[in-house]
Amino acid sequence: MPISEIPIFSMLRTKMQWHQDRQQLLAENVANADMPRFRPHDLVPPKFEGTMPAAESSLALAGTNPAHIAATNVDGTPEFQQQHNTRFEIRPSGNAVNLEDEMTKVAANQMDYQAATALYGKSIGLIKVAIGR
Repeated sequence: MPISEIPIFSMLRTKMQWHQDRQQLLAENVANADMPRFRPHDLVPPKFEGTMPAAESSLALAGTNPAHIAATNVDGTPEFQQQHNTRFEIRPSGNAVNLEDEMTKVAANQMDYQAATALYGKSIGLIKVAIGR
């Protein structure tokens, strides 16, 4: 089986390509920070549902002591969810680029890309070890 057919490698390549495209888009947002009526753009993260065998979607916390406080949602399920705080600041020129937010996205994108490339490299190393090279 070629490496290109292994699902984890395919997903990692897709994720790295997405990060490259997002970096270009974020750079355009920063470059147009003074352009009148410019609105920042971002990419939707890739969806990998259905590419790997199904796993349990939520992770419950184990309570080892009855005195522990349980982490629960409003509906009582023990899982954590991300909060997405989106704010918009539009200058009198109509430009909505917030340089602080864009640079934070650039840094996060760079760290995620580095993590994906490190995981890709480690996975290739594991395959080399498995085949004896």
